[in-house]
Amino acid sequence: MGVMNLIYGYTYILVVVVLLVIPLGTAKEQLRLSTGECENLGFNGLALCSDCHTLAEYVKDQELVSDCLKCCTEDSDDSSSKITYSGAIVEVCMRKLIFYPEIVGFIEEEKDRLPSVKVQYVFNSPPKLIMLDDAGQQKETIRIDNWKREHMLQFLKEKVKPTSAS
Repeated sequence: MGVMNLIYGYTYILVVVVLLVIPLGTAKEQLRLSTGECENLGFNGLALCSDCHTLAEYVKDQELVSDCLKCCTEDSDDSSSKITYSGAIVEVCMRKLIFYPEIVGFIEEEKDRLPSVKVQYVFNSPPKLIMLDDAGQQKETIRIDNWKREHMLQFLKEKVKPTSAS
């Protein structure tokens, strides 16, 4: 009797896995989130899917990477599709900084290496990067709650154009 229960158990698990995997593979559009849902998750602007894969290298939060992939735009083969920005703002609530020692470390020790990156303290704001275009307008917002200091530095070095006055 125990062997039959084991077989039924494995069969049940197999059916559940198949039912979960097949819809994911066949209905990719179901995986897309609306613009409003993406904004609520902190993904504003036109993030490229390659940026989400880069994010996955720095942040080991699979749920965050999954949300990014649900909100991104597919990359084109054009080499100019690699988006860079003229500047960035690290926005965070000063009262919440105690909960984000990596962001404190970045602000105190790394930010001066990037003259086009500013810090902005906004009450009750979760930690985020606001990426700016040539006119200083917000183009993309990226939540950085769980980012390490060195990952923030490397990401900003890759994504923010160096200033010409350096």
